[in-house]
Amino acid sequence: MASMLLTSLRSSPLTSVQAAQFAARSLSTSVHLQAQAKSKKTLAKSGVKNVVLVDGVRTPFLLSGTTYADLMPHDLARAALQGLLKRTGLPKDAVDYIVYGTVIQEVKTSNVAREAALGAGFSDKTPAHTVTMACISSNQAMTTAVGLIAAGQCDAVVAGGVEFMSDVPIRHSRKMRKTMLSLNKAKTLGARLSLLNSDCCLNFKCGDVIVTGRDIVSKDNGIRPATMEQMAKLKPAFIKPHGTVTAANSSFLTDGASAVLIMSEEKALAMGYKPKAYLRDFVYVSQDPKDQLLLGPTYATPKVLEKSGLTLNDIDVFEFHEAFAGQIMANLKAMESDWFGQTYMGRKTKVGAPPMEKFNTWGGSLSLGHPFAATGCRLVTTVAHRLQKEGGQYGLVAACAAGGQGHAMVIEAYPQ
Repeated sequence: MASMLLTSLRSSPLTSVQAAQFAARSLSTSVHLQAQAKSKKTLAKSGVKNVVLVDGVRTPFLLSGTTYADLMPHDLARAALQGLLKRTGLPKDAVDYIVYGTVIQEVKTSNVAREAALGAGFSDKTPAHTVTMACISSNQAMTTAVGLIAAGQCDAVVAGGVEFMSDVPIRHSRKMRKTMLSLNKAKTLGARLSLLNSDCCLNFKCGDVIVTGRDIVSKDNGIRPATMEQMAKLKPAFIKPHGTVTAANSSFLTDGASAVLIMSEEKALAMGYKPKAYLRDFVYVSQDPKDQLLLGPTYATPKVLEKSGLTLNDIDVFEFHEAFAGQIMANLKAMESDWFGQTYMGRKTKVGAPPMEKFNTWGGSLSLGHPFAATGCRLVTTVAHRLQKEGGQYGLVAACAAGGQGHAMVIEAYPQ
């Protein structure tokens, strides 16, 4: 089994042309961001518990089929949980609940949260369950944690997500599945041979490619520095030859896991922690997937801002999930369109797009990778670290998900 070192989200590398351009813009505005006052109002609400992000970690995000290929999803999730314990010094019995997200489930460990928690050494008395909501699965895990704490059910919850694309379950047709099940019931060799000779088995092929790796993994391996000229030569993946989706502007198939410690502020301070951020208002949205499949950020952003009593100008840090470059461009265009706001959202004017000097300046899913269910925790923890480093007060996370769904959350910096 590969031995893994956990990479802090604080040190996520800058890895793509787009990320480099964003970084250049962020450097030019860092003085402005740091000069922004902590004079903005806090979003604390009377009678509502303050829920805080204490810390977060992730495994390195690796290209599927590389060093992690001989592992299983719960191995990656376990590594993330162990990294969180090491980073925070959290007593294992101090955790009240564990929630994990995953998209492509391994049939042997359908409740990967429980398997990973036990493997990481958490008490067998600590409940754990798994959620799935496409690319916002760990967002759902985190907001489930927030809800448990806000309701007074828990004081300390670990949330996270894991995705393992190196070994996805392969499903056959229903006819093939029925045949395989019938093999177990066949009582004679002749009956078994008759089933195996049926038409549904003629095209059955199997084969596994296993990449064995025992190196210590300490950094992401999907880094693909390239020039604009090199990227322009890449062939489109879908509509050939005129398509626009290529390997350079798509998030690659990625293995990885993440974990965050979420607590009530009272409990965190009592245990001696200095939280990184408050987790404030959040929303989920859903649209017709036929023609608004990945526009979740456009719909979720104004809703969460209105819920928080903030405007776009109040936000110091934006982290949007990047499924494809085209998806980001579509959202930015929709957010800047009065027509879209009026026609589809019932608004009088446009939503307004985030300023690029505040947007994904440390690299996003396109450059760092996108292990489906692990990305949400990366986004939230990155916002917390950026707020600390850049001196801002409010951050906004937004993400799309399959099925026309989306999520947005406001994060408030914890006083330094």
